[in-house]
Amino acid sequence: MSVLKDTGEMIGDCGLTLQNIDGEMLPEIGYHIRADKQRKGYAKEAASAVRDWAFTNTDSPALYSYCKYTNVGSYKTAESIGMHFEKEYPDPDNKITHVSVIFRD
Repeated sequence: MSVLKDTGEMIGDCGLTLQNIDGEMLPEIGYHIRADKQRKGYAKEAASAVRDWAFTNTDSPALYSYCKYTNVGSYKTAESIGMHFEKEYPDPDNKITHVSVIFRD
């Protein structure tokens, strides 16, 4: 759950889950911020905290983020926390899914 520090208002969610990404179960940082609170840095702040927690508390060699290829805001958020483009693949839900990755090293 993502909440504003000063008010406690819930504005979205962010976390680490295992997701099926192109046929592999991979650790994914997912984030969803309410439309009226987007473009204020909240997704970056939350995703950065999850990235840091995951690399400190798990042995995963890499973390992923995925979205529909047209969701530029989502993959720009991934890039803002150090992820880079990994691949795109056809997907019946998204037509084409965009995948970003960051490695532990």
